Amino acid sequence: MNTTKKETMKRGEFLRSLSLGTSTLMAFYCMGTMTSCSTGDMDPLTTTTPTTPDTGTGNTSGLTGNTTTSAGAISFTVDLTNATYSKLKTAGSYMIIGDLIVALSTTNTYAALSKVCTHEGTTVQYRSSENDIYCANHGSEFKLTGAVDKGPAVAALKAYKAVLSTDGNTLTVTA
Repeated sequence: MNTTKKETMKRGEFLRSLSLGTSTLMAFYCMGTMTSCSTGDMDPLTTTTPTTPDTGTGNTSGLTGNTTTSAGAISFTVDLTNATYSKLKTAGSYMIIGDLIVALSTTNTYAALSKVCTHEGTTVQYRSSENDIYCANHGSEFKLTGAVDKGPAVAALKAYKAVLSTDGNTLTVTA
């Protein structure tokens, strides 16, 4: 009696066997065509919606420049006289702008950090009572420099340079 062993191949392995390059595979993954090909090996991509207007390339509502990391380097200017962003002139306040959390600390210094917790990707928030960045999902805490203050996160949040104009009316954030 002859028996045969059934061999199975995951979709990613099959595509690689067709000699598709890494960039092509990533394009398939990013487009969502490969999210159903595994049984837990790859997590589907998740996104969160910014709480402020953002076109990524500039708009007329008080924000100009690129606020998302997907298009490359961060570089944008916030018009603090615009009603949408005027709360950033109040110490202890923060806003999510594109891919970043921008906060004016209780010590009147600006911090601009990646909004995504390095533990599991939850959007973080600024806590004025502690003057830090906090992830409500699992309790990670970060200093305003992005450094981890308390886990479970072990990697720092990416920090960006935030410069207030001399007249105090605009805030420029760059990588």
